[in-house]
Amino acid sequence: MSFLDISDVTIAFNGSRVPVLNGVDLKISRGEYISVIGHSGCGKSTLLNVVAGLLDATRGGVVLDGREISGPGPDRAVVFQNHSLLPWLTCYENVRLAVDQTLSKQMSRAERHEWTLANIALVRMTHAKDKRPGEISGGMKQRIGIARALSMKPKVLLLDEPFGALDALTRAHLQDQVMQIHAELGTTVMMITHDVDEAVLLSDRIVMLTNGPNARIGEILEVDLPRPRDRLALATDARFISARAAVLEFLHHRHAAPGLKAA
Repeated sequence: MSFLDISDVTIAFNGSRVPVLNGVDLKISRGEYISVIGHSGCGKSTLLNVVAGLLDATRGGVVLDGREISGPGPDRAVVFQNHSLLPWLTCYENVRLAVDQTLSKQMSRAERHEWTLANIALVRMTHAKDKRPGEISGGMKQRIGIARALSMKPKVLLLDEPFGALDALTRAHLQDQVMQIHAELGTTVMMITHDVDEAVLLSDRIVMLTNGPNARIGEILEVDLPRPRDRLALATDARFISARAAVLEFLHHRHAAPGLKAA
C-alpha cells in the first residue's frame, strides 16, 4: 500500500459542470519527493489543498499512512510562497509556536526549546533566531517557514511554490538546502512548481497536469538521477538534459498554455 494515496480526486467549484481537476490518481511512497507541474489554472495548488485538508474533494479522496484525510492536521505541514510568519514574533518564537501547538503532549518544555533550536539550525538560521521577520530577507523568511513546518514532525511536507518570489541566487541556495534536508530526514515531499529545472533537480518523479479546467495527470516522469545531486555537474548530465526536455515537450508542445502558440 502506498504511503500517500490520492484516489480519483475531482474538484468542481460552485456546482460547475466542468471540474477544475478530474479523476486524479497518484500513489506516493514514503520518503519520495514529488513535483506537480503545469500551466496556471490547471489545479496544482487545488490538488495540494486537498492533500492538506484545506479543501474537500467533490469526488474521491486522499489516504495518508492508512488514514483518510478529512481536514487539516499536523501530519501535513504546508509552506506557501508567502512565508506567513507572524511579524510580532521572533524567528525562534514563530517556530516555537508551532512546536508548542503540536508537540506539547510529547515533549517537556526544555525538550521543545531544544527541538525548536534544532530546526532553526537545520535551515542555518541560528544567527537570526532573535530577529523579527521585518529584519530579515525574503529567503531567510522562507527558511524559517520551512523550519516551522519541519518542527511539527509532519508525515508529508507540502510546498506550494515556496521559492517563487525569490531572486535566482537565493532560490538556488534554498533548493540546495531543501535537497540536503530531504536527504537527512527522508521526509515525504509534494511540491507545486512552475520551474522545470527546479522540478528535475529536486524530484524523484514529476507529475505533469494537462491544462485546466478538467485537468488530469497527463504524464508522470521518473527522474533517473542519483542522489546527492550537484546542480553544476547536472548542467551537462545527459539524463538531466533528457528529463528537462521531456517536461518542456509536454508543457510547450503537447500542452501549451491556453491562448499561447506552442513554441
